[in-house]
Amino acid sequence: MQKPGYDPGLTQKFTGSVRRIINPDGTFNVRRRGTTLRDLHPYLLLINMNWLSFLLTVFAAYVVLNTIFAWGYFWLPPSELIGAQAPDSFHRFLNDFFFSAHTLTTVGYGSIAPAGIMANFLAAFEALIGVLGFAVATGLLFGRVSRPSARIGFSERMLLTGYQDGTSLQFRVVNRRANSIVELEARLLLMTVKPTDGGELKRSYESLSLERDRVLFLPLTWTVVHVIDNNSPLWGKTEEDLERMQTELLILLKGHDDTFNQTVFARRSYRHNEIVWGARFAPAFFVAEDGDLVLELPKVGELAAD
Repeated sequence: MQKPGYDPGLTQKFTGSVRRIINPDGTFNVRRRGTTLRDLHPYLLLINMNWLSFLLTVFAAYVVLNTIFAWGYFWLPPSELIGAQAPDSFHRFLNDFFFSAHTLTTVGYGSIAPAGIMANFLAAFEALIGVLGFAVATGLLFGRVSRPSARIGFSERMLLTGYQDGTSLQFRVVNRRANSIVELEARLLLMTVKPTDGGELKRSYESLSLERDRVLFLPLTWTVVHVIDNNSPLWGKTEEDLERMQTELLILLKGHDDTFNQTVFARRSYRHNEIVWGARFAPAFFVAEDGDLVLELPKVGELAAD
């Protein structure tokens, strides 16, 4: 049991009503204010955003750059670009836009070509921007693809249920990807909230011992179990007690990704209202006729029928 005053980095004293500490996707429930431009790092921003946002950002940058250079070609005298002439301004701008796209990507079809000094200078500068820009985009794409990340699946609910001759707290995890994770370790923290004499609310954190805090391999599921005995902080606690104390169970998993040869982490938490009392998990795998074990990922959090 942790000594009084233990804080894992999530603060102890606060005022007001606070939601969960860790969101279901593993992110911390913290909003930042006062961030300046010097605090922002474009690489971290682009490498951490989701795939849809990343692709839309790359596409938007591509369109914006081509539009800027197209306006530059458009305001040059018509004689500066050979083959860009058009019956009206709109179609001439479109010709300039597509010439910009050909130059930026260094495709260069040749149907439109710079003739004057200003057009050649602008095209040369755009070609340089294109080479550097696509090099950066390629590096970001490689960084996103090659970055190791755990895809650990957690059961939707935590169980407080009978176990052997007593009771236990349980949740189940699985590796949702085909890569191999070895030497997986689990840590479980109990967070409760209690009022102080000064009217503030104080968080308390206690480490819960696990029946087995590590496994060597994770090809199937792992049910992580905390046995509730007279040494457990949950001993004698009722559902109403957990709600009154705003109980939240914080989980940190750490394992070694054998594919990337790097350490990966996964976080999750369960609030008191995400604990099911008296239930048990249904089997998530079975033995096929040929003797192989078949893991059914959708059943990781499935509860057994009574």
